[in-house]
Amino acid sequence: MTGGGAHPGDDGASPGDTAAASGDRGGWSGWRAAAERALYGAPPSFAAPGGPGPGGGSAGFFLREAPAAHFRTAVHASPLFAAAVAVLLVRTDEALGHPPVLDLVDVGAGRGELLTGVLAALPERVAARVRPCAVERAARPAGLPDRVAWSTDPPPGTTGLLFANEWLDNVPLDVAENDDTGRPRHVLVRPDGRERHGEPVTGEDAAWLRRWWPTSSAPGERAEIGRTRDAAWAGAVRALRRGVAVAVDYGHTRDARPPLGSLTGYRDGRQVAPVPDGGCDLTAHVALDACAAAGAAVPGAGAPQLLTQRTALHRLGTDGRRPPLELARTDPAAYLRALARSGEAAELTDPRGFGGFTWLVQPVAVPSPLAAEPARPR
Repeated sequence: MTGGGAHPGDDGASPGDTAAASGDRGGWSGWRAAAERALYGAPPSFAAPGGPGPGGGSAGFFLREAPAAHFRTAVHASPLFAAAVAVLLVRTDEALGHPPVLDLVDVGAGRGELLTGVLAALPERVAARVRPCAVERAARPAGLPDRVAWSTDPPPGTTGLLFANEWLDNVPLDVAENDDTGRPRHVLVRPDGRERHGEPVTGEDAAWLRRWWPTSSAPGERAEIGRTRDAAWAGAVRALRRGVAVAVDYGHTRDARPPLGSLTGYRDGRQVAPVPDGGCDLTAHVALDACAAAGAAVPGAGAPQLLTQRTALHRLGTDGRRPPLELARTDPAAYLRALARSGEAAELTDPRGFGGFTWLVQPVAVPSPLAAEPARPR
């Protein structure tokens, strides 16, 4: 999904960090600036979700392309994912005491597939009070229901559920690599994908690396500086007055960072080299523990949770167990439907695939609706 980036001048980067990563003349720039131009066709801008919409500079990859044409998410894999989010919204509604207006905000909404799926899965008593909003930098797609608001930013004062599926991985960030002496330097890149070392990493970028992604002194070891993602997530949490914010992404934590980084590209459903020329998706796994700390620091935020998607979906009633064989004898058609459903649920919860994604759950002024596991469905 898309929607990364944010407002100029509010990214928390110090002038020294920005200059070090920006590069020099001749087409070289830091990965953050290069990815921003390639994906969104706009000058670098980072902090809360949103940012310049269509028309700011030449059209970037995600302003031209439908995400589903290039990579498959859990939203596209099965309607059971939207049904699980609907259950989460119902539980959030209960935690909020059934407010007269219940917000459902989808950050990085793509073409609105998740929102429409959730609305279809909700019980009418809840659906009638839902105010849906898609947060996305691309233009509003044709055919989206009129009731769905379309925005480049989450509405402030949200009361309800803010959900961001595969959004943070598309928030551009800078990359560092150890030089021959073991010192981290910013990686500069050209639009054709060629790289070279820039200035040493200093200031707040260096402090972030020390806290969240300490490297060895091995030459060539890389790190992805996630301050932009931290700021983006904190901005999303800040939009909540009361409710729950959830980010779902492929991620890692401090004790298991990838030593060579994870930056890559996708085009037409295939993984490709990460070339910032506007011709492919650019994505990197998310340091979700760092994002969790940033969100938890927002006033009013409670304790965050990090759950695997397998665990989260099990707690929401999505289970991949096969239906009983007795059903095949008594109602063959129902058995086949249940068998197909269990196959889809198994894919969503497979720890080697979608089930290995991480859910970052951040409650604000309510208890977490995913705090304890209910009885498993039979």
